[in-house]
Amino acid sequence: MASMASPSAAGHRHVFLGEGHEANERRTWAVIWLCAAMMLAEIVGGMLFGSIALVADGIHMSTHAGALLLAALAYSYARRHADDPRFSFGTGKLGDLAGFTSAVVLAMIAALVGYEAVMRFLHPASIHFAQAIPIAVLGLAVNVASAWLLGGDHGHAHDHSHGHGHSHGHEADHRHREPHDHGHDHDHHRHGHQRDNNMRAAVVHVMADAAVSVLVIVGLILARMFGWTWMDPAAGLIGAVVIASWSYGLIRDTGAILLDMTPDERLSAALRQAVEDEGDDLADLHVWRLGPGHLGAIVSIHARGGRDHDYYRPRLSRFGRLSHLTIEVRQLRAGA
Repeated sequence: MASMASPSAAGHRHVFLGEGHEANERRTWAVIWLCAAMMLAEIVGGMLFGSIALVADGIHMSTHAGALLLAALAYSYARRHADDPRFSFGTGKLGDLAGFTSAVVLAMIAALVGYEAVMRFLHPASIHFAQAIPIAVLGLAVNVASAWLLGGDHGHAHDHSHGHGHSHGHEADHRHREPHDHGHDHDHHRHGHQRDNNMRAAVVHVMADAAVSVLVIVGLILARMFGWTWMDPAAGLIGAVVIASWSYGLIRDTGAILLDMTPDERLSAALRQAVEDEGDDLADLHVWRLGPGHLGAIVSIHARGGRDHDYYRPRLSRFGRLSHLTIEVRQLRAGA
């Protein structure tokens, strides 16, 4: 009985994680611990000193800690299961799934902030400036520290590629690469292919909270100085619009990746031109994102001059960001 070889046994690895994956994972956990410590300090301090505003801010901090926890768990799961043969194209898109989920949470937060702002317009409430302003400043400080922790250097990755062919009425070539981009032609146009949407979602959560903190501080100061109590809900409403805008952008980008939309029309056009310049027909082409900095492609060619995958392999190898390339060549009879 013949045994089926796993990808690793056949010499193929489908590891399409982004550059600096483990570094991003460590930074995300560091921010989670910072937010968790701040959350506990605010809740406990608020209960000890009778500050409802402090308790409320601590609970608010827990929502961002939860979103960051989602990002950290996605990093950990993707790393641990990177070589799991059950994932046909690796776990590189798990970060995009986490980013999409996080963006939905952001949209809900924007809706809640907007609702609360409208209610404050309709039913103004007294503001305890002595408590509210220091809490907003403290929240901003935590967000600045979180943004600094989430920043950092980019990992370095090396390029390893290999190919093989087989014949079942056609010839195919499969190439697997690690993310080292030295392609030519249009391949230097990245169009966000190396963007880590999991880290992007974490940063957006932190920046959204920071933006709201700044707006709240400005609104509270103006309200205290000039009696413009409407500035507080106005700042909240502006913050809700900003968060909703960031959420929409994140949902749009991650949703496109999860649905395998063509990530780079210029790259697709360049692949088509590389085939048709040889006088052959490009019968079918699929390009999709496998993970941050990794693209996959299936190229089906109708060849007229007896060319095979060995002929096209070097011609398509210049597109360095194609971490997984499958070439199918079908020979056409003369006059076809």
